[in-house]
Amino acid sequence: MYILDITAASCVGCVRENNEDMLLIDSLLLRNDSTAMKHDLSSSDRFILALADGMGGHQSGEVASSDVLHNLRFFYGDIPAGLKIADFNEVIYEWLKSMNNNLEAKGRVDEHCKGMGTTLVALAFYEDNFYWMNCGDSRLYRLRDGKLTQLTTDHSLNNLMGTDSKDYSNVITNCIGGGCTTSFIDIVECNDDIAVGDTLMLCSDGLTDMIADGEIERLLNNGSDALNLCKAAEEYGGYDNVSVILATVREK
Repeated sequence: MYILDITAASCVGCVRENNEDMLLIDSLLLRNDSTAMKHDLSSSDRFILALADGMGGHQSGEVASSDVLHNLRFFYGDIPAGLKIADFNEVIYEWLKSMNNNLEAKGRVDEHCKGMGTTLVALAFYEDNFYWMNCGDSRLYRLRDGKLTQLTTDHSLNNLMGTDSKDYSNVITNCIGGGCTTSFIDIVECNDDIAVGDTLMLCSDGLTDMIADGEIERLLNNGSDALNLCKAAEEYGGYDNVSVILATVREK
């Protein structure tokens, strides 16, 4: 079984007044802070790392990301044991539906929350299986043998158009809430994509919009942790909130 060496950080950046990103490391919720820890995957049958990048203006993006990760923290701990892969996928899809309903309902009650939404990217461990999940344009990468590879696919207009144009860099085509009536979540069993020595990186677009993948790769290979990467994004302009989780896979 594996041990994960984890660092995580979430920063407001240099331009925004509030931080709409939030991180979940098992039961720990993180915003405007950083942490480092080790986790032995043999200590329980489940473990989750997740990142949500809220949207909606005012304070509502902050509310959406917080609501989704607070709910996910308890939901994931309560998933029944013994689920097959198809059943695991089904309960995640049911959770997505409920969260869309919850955010929409809050928007009907509070005008400031109307239309709020959030991305979600997660790396989940459940009964000896790894899964990644993605809804939106936050990303999961893997660093293996010095090479950085994006594992998730962005749900964005840029990706649909096959362009890296800055004109569409913030236009996403799928999210939780945000008035999206056809929300979906990619769920991929990824045991074959994870090996001892790999570093998995979850990040918001506040990192990847500021720093090219090649430079992120260089920083990781030079030993940067999550907070170092957030600070680097700020040095490149920090136009958005920036959040990162790094998890390096070690043998027990």
